[in-house]
Amino acid sequence: MIDKETAELRRRFKPDKNNITKIYGCYVNEKKERITQFVQGVSMLSPEQSESLFKILKKTLGGSIGKNLIDIEFTTEQVSDSEEHKLLMKLRNSELRDEQAVNEMFDKIINSYSSETNYLILIACDVYDVPTRTKNDEELDDASEEVFTYILCSICPVKLTKSGLGFSSVDNSFRNIGADMAISAPESGFMFPCFDDRSTNIYNALYYTRSTTENHPELIDAVFNVAPPKPVDEQKESFRHLIAQTAEDDCNYEFVQSVHDHFTEMIEDHKNSKNPEPLVLGKKEIKRVFEHCGASESEIESFDEKYEENFGENTQIHPQNVIDPKQFEVKTPDVTIKVNPERSYMLETKIIEGVKYIMIRAEEGVEVNGVSIKFPRPVNENEE
Repeated sequence: MIDKETAELRRRFKPDKNNITKIYGCYVNEKKERITQFVQGVSMLSPEQSESLFKILKKTLGGSIGKNLIDIEFTTEQVSDSEEHKLLMKLRNSELRDEQAVNEMFDKIINSYSSETNYLILIACDVYDVPTRTKNDEELDDASEEVFTYILCSICPVKLTKSGLGFSSVDNSFRNIGADMAISAPESGFMFPCFDDRSTNIYNALYYTRSTTENHPELIDAVFNVAPPKPVDEQKESFRHLIAQTAEDDCNYEFVQSVHDHFTEMIEDHKNSKNPEPLVLGKKEIKRVFEHCGASESEIESFDEKYEENFGENTQIHPQNVIDPKQFEVKTPDVTIKVNPERSYMLETKIIEGVKYIMIRAEEGVEVNGVSIKFPRPVNENEE
């Protein structure tokens, strides 16, 4: 899926826009015990309650493709005959009316998902009469190409709010507000099937993770039976290892700077191209970048092996997951220097009389603790 397609679905999560009639829920404690299970009719909620509920569900389709929203691809064999795909299809085709299938999904999540707090599993089904779009990208509300039926699952922590002093606008007085349990934004979730090219794709699901450090691989394995991708923070660390292992003794400032610049340029070019598909790079593309940045022939010879050790043979990565195009950082055990990436050329490394230095070109506007400072004259400068 692309950003435009997730945005189209997110716009539906308003009481008057979607066709969600019921929410199926299961409240679970940190010991993996069901506290309660329920079916909530949306029409029975107040406008404020339904709006709050749809805001929570909507966040399961939020974030960046490849970072928070991860494409899950089933094999042909799985789609033909696998328990995990059959269960997802039962949920979707029955529009959650198959109670046994709903309970089975609850069990899968509870048995695999680990949480330090109580949490709420919410599952909804929406039926979207997809409007036709003109060549000018305008929607024709009275024309439809297909009906897209999908399920959305959100896993939301339930946390105890603090008691404190509140103010009542009804009687214009202060009053103590007791502690209560509040539903937080989802930590994980998924949508099935995918909405690719504004059409149904049962070969893919979309998995949501709020965290860049923990994407609950055990949940991905239990629900989809596919190899879980690395969380974004692990991808960054693996990419750092790949750079260091490839360049080895030649891993100098210029090489790392050049890799960062090339990735930043690729991200910017892709953005300017208006290509709706997310930018992804595989082993061959990254190898070419390293070659262009100065990796030697002997270093490139073992690149494939090192790439597979860090990412896997056929894994593709999103460049924005492994570098920050808006930040360039140089760090020592005692000092951290953050530089505008466009000005990274202002830094260089030197060895002077056997001592290693990071040199920063200083022009106008140098401040220390917010105070503008002057540079002393060179000692050999003639007095005027």
